[in-house]
Amino acid sequence: KQWYQRRVAITAGILKQFTKAAIRTQPGDLLSWSAAYFDALSAGLAPPVKNRFEQADPGVKQITPGLLSVLHKQLRVQETVPVDELKTKWQQLSLPADRIEEILRLGNFVANVKWLNFLSLACTSLESNLTDAVTLLCKILTKDPEGGPARIPYDLFKQLYTYLAEVDGNITQEHIESVVAYLDNDAAKNENMIGPAHFSHSFCPKLSG
Repeated sequence: KQWYQRRVAITAGILKQFTKAAIRTQPGDLLSWSAAYFDALSAGLAPPVKNRFEQADPGVKQITPGLLSVLHKQLRVQETVPVDELKTKWQQLSLPADRIEEILRLGNFVANVKWLNFLSLACTSLESNLTDAVTLLCKILTKDPEGGPARIPYDLFKQLYTYLAEVDGNITQEHIESVVAYLDNDAAKNENMIGPAHFSHSFCPKLSG
């Protein structure tokens, strides 16, 4: 307690919120996560806390949608993130070290990463197909309430979908353009916003080609 008092004044209210956050997040390394939690509070930054509890295998390091959301809350203010900073936050959440290395290799990231590109690739590592990965990405990025349509700006969708399709390597430019051409009309009718209901529609060309 004394160690943390140098960084943030510990009150009963803060301890109560900390306990709730720990239960909701279920960190694999409680000590490391606790240090990150109080350091974030003292700096006025978003702490590494899930929005809700996720069922997970105890003691198993794994990426989950909730933990990706935590990372996004912490890093979304930065367009580009130093790899060392990203690895530190990744470790604080007890995420598997081999997975971040795979994603860094896949994106050819070296010293810095474009955060949204990294997040997009991380979503593909969780899902079996591109449509589900982009759906997860929309759920993380949306400003809609949880359980809502999970819409994001259409320009952002085009940017990230095109990036993922190009990294995939098996989706032709012609197919990317056909997806965009179909969704142009939906976006125009929805204040330039797009969500899973639009690109998952049976009439829309499959994102994966």
